Amino acid sequence: MIDEKAIRQPAGALGRRDFLKLGLTGGIAAAAIPALGEVKEPVLSTELPAQVKPAELDDMSIGELAEGMNSGKYTARSIADLYLARIEELDRNGPRLSAVIELNPDALSIADALDRERKAKGSRGPMHGIPVLLKDNIDTADRMATTAGSLALVGGKPPADAFLIRRLREAGALILGKTNLSEWANIRSSHSTSGWSGRGGLTKNPYALDRNTSGSSSGSAVAVAASLTAVAVGTETDGSIVSPSSINGIVGIKPTVGLVSRTGVIPISHSQDTPGPMARTVRDAAILLGVLAGADPEDKATEASRLPADYTKHLDPGGLRGARIGVVRKYFGFHDGVERLMTAALEVLKAQGAILVDPVEIETLGKFDDSELTVLLYELKADIGAYLTRLGPGAPVHSLKEIIEFNERNAATEMPYFAQDLFIKAEAKGPLTEKAYIDALENDRKLSRKEGIDAVMEKHRLDALAAPTDGPAWLTDLVCGDHFIGSSSSAAAVAGYPSITVPAGDVFGLPVGISFFGRQWSEPTLLRIAYAFEQATRLRKPPKFLSTARLR
Repeated sequence: MIDEKAIRQPAGALGRRDFLKLGLTGGIAAAAIPALGEVKEPVLSTELPAQVKPAELDDMSIGELAEGMNSGKYTARSIADLYLARIEELDRNGPRLSAVIELNPDALSIADALDRERKAKGSRGPMHGIPVLLKDNIDTADRMATTAGSLALVGGKPPADAFLIRRLREAGALILGKTNLSEWANIRSSHSTSGWSGRGGLTKNPYALDRNTSGSSSGSAVAVAASLTAVAVGTETDGSIVSPSSINGIVGIKPTVGLVSRTGVIPISHSQDTPGPMARTVRDAAILLGVLAGADPEDKATEASRLPADYTKHLDPGGLRGARIGVVRKYFGFHDGVERLMTAALEVLKAQGAILVDPVEIETLGKFDDSELTVLLYELKADIGAYLTRLGPGAPVHSLKEIIEFNERNAATEMPYFAQDLFIKAEAKGPLTEKAYIDALENDRKLSRKEGIDAVMEKHRLDALAAPTDGPAWLTDLVCGDHFIGSSSSAAAVAGYPSITVPAGDVFGLPVGISFFGRQWSEPTLLRIAYAFEQATRLRKPPKFLSTARLR
């Protein structure tokens, strides 16, 4: 749930992101889990891929799919069949995106049941029969595995669906499968390559196959961008929804921590972790957010999350009129092409009636980088231990220490490109009662919230803050790891506040997003602003599956 850029930004590029970005009945074969000792070698061919033909469901929205089912043009079964065929064509063959780590062996039978229900009783709501892919760190108590991309968790069986999975199933969503990710949500190594996991191999960027996907919700972003699914669920600790969404040209929402339950999600940090929606449009992301959000008795952070479930009512194409938006210039200036896109985006905001306060300064940026890492390492050790206990005595590993030992024993498959220095640092931490942890958490909350986002928004009477989400995708480098040049996720991530990224154009054909972020529980306001910007610009372009970026 961490985007490596959080850990490894160059000097002057703000943020601690310098460390972490910090067989199926009906004809589907379940994805094979590589055997221990078998390395899933990435394919980084420079040869041009075979031309990818348009598909029937390309870029279809939830509303269009639902209308098709209501009219009889489609059924949940036919939609699932079409997406599964596209996964076979693009993910398993052709460009070999490696975005989907496993298919649900019961997907087609579930689709048939949803069709029978629709015919007998009508639709449950907008998500009835709509396929969803899940990041492979979200528990499903079915025939699929939940591994965070790690071979160490192969064979573990979650005792129950994650709370958010129960919400999806109750809404009639069709769980199509699990997506690849940066292994362990990118918290294992400070020199990792985003989009790679021991179990799933390397996910490739559909805009330029030699470019990185960012992470850690890599497969979810790629699957949505390439129309392998209608929508997907990702998770974020710092940047892991918004960064891959930006780099793969889609919409991503990192909700307020506590809006969406974390029960049954493989954790890094209870202070910062949150699942969230990833979609091709703001409307689709809002629909999915309304299903995911809800109070969960097992996740105390959700006690305050009893907000209206229908976020689409906040979507107003005129929603920028009178909106006061602060431009966080400290997050700018890292790339000329991105700067041009942001200049154009700010002009759109003004033309649509927004009042820009430019610049605004979050005085505390850069002052909580070290304490953020301290908190994440302490909480990783405690929270992963609690999660593994939930799996019961039959779990393949029972502690962070045992995961480290597993990786050492199976280094050829688990550590062929990068090691586990962050795991080792986390294992060396003590309990959450230690003063170092308590002080770091207090520092994070004070500097990111009260003296950070809250202070600047109150001072300038702002509705939202705006900044470039990321730079364009970098060349995948398995030798040296990721090459981040800039990002804006850390302030909202450390505060536990919401952030939305929306496509803002491209640099040499590589997508770049703009982020709108703000106070706790401000999702309705951010959705209104993001939707109005999206409708005024419509800058998202579908991927062309090029072998490399076109530089002229």
